Amino acid sequence: MEYGIATFVTDETIQPAPLARALEERGFDSVFLAEHSHIPVSRETPYEGGGELPRQYYRTLDPFVALAAMAPVTERLLLATGVALQIQRDVIHTAKEVASLDLISGGRVLFGVGVGWNREEMRNHGTDPRTRGALLNEQIEALKAIWTQDQATYSGEHISFDPIFSWPKPVQKPHPPVYVGGESPKALDRLLKHGDAWLLRGWTDPAEVKRVRSWLADNGRPDVPFTVFAADPDRAKVEQYAEAGVERVTFLLPSLPEAGTLAKLDEFAALR
Repeated sequence: MEYGIATFVTDETIQPAPLARALEERGFDSVFLAEHSHIPVSRETPYEGGGELPRQYYRTLDPFVALAAMAPVTERLLLATGVALQIQRDVIHTAKEVASLDLISGGRVLFGVGVGWNREEMRNHGTDPRTRGALLNEQIEALKAIWTQDQATYSGEHISFDPIFSWPKPVQKPHPPVYVGGESPKALDRLLKHGDAWLLRGWTDPAEVKRVRSWLADNGRPDVPFTVFAADPDRAKVEQYAEAGVERVTFLLPSLPEAGTLAKLDEFAALR
């Protein structure tokens, strides 16, 4: 099993390049960066973690800019979004960003996506929260078309475009893996039909991991990779995930300045 880090990189934390070097030096295989384009002043949608919304949500760097800064200072580190809020993004621009990052990194991109939770944030982008799941399903299909077809086209209820040229194409073939985030029935259906890997959150019971593995196998997809996003650094729980066939566990790295970050990474590295 591999070990990675999930975190928010902000203007107040360790910056992308030194973080990436520190991760690779300590043997972590991947970094998953969160995304929020903004936080609306109106706080109608409750924070899914409960309580006040943590400070880092307001200050997160654009994940693709941060990952692009990490690419040239590393050789092996996998560069991932955890998760990109694709429903708030233009699909053609995102296809270009992911493919460009995959090119400059030598094929090291993992593209994690999710439907998000902040309804005001979605609405500011013109996204209807009621149809965000159906939109994401079509966006995943459209992204894969752009990445794999010289003259890509897509026609759906929410996404539609006539044949287009778009280069570069990703280094990874047929395309960077799409990691579907979430544990709800709709998220699992999206994983089955559209995803290449599952990004499950760290509160998911290992028994549920085994159930989903069996369910995927029964539906013709026995080899889907699983990554745990933001797991607690608990040895017994990590061992349970390993037994359940998880490919990778990522630990949630607090959003800290450089010195505090490096000390925390040393703790995680010892557990790894």
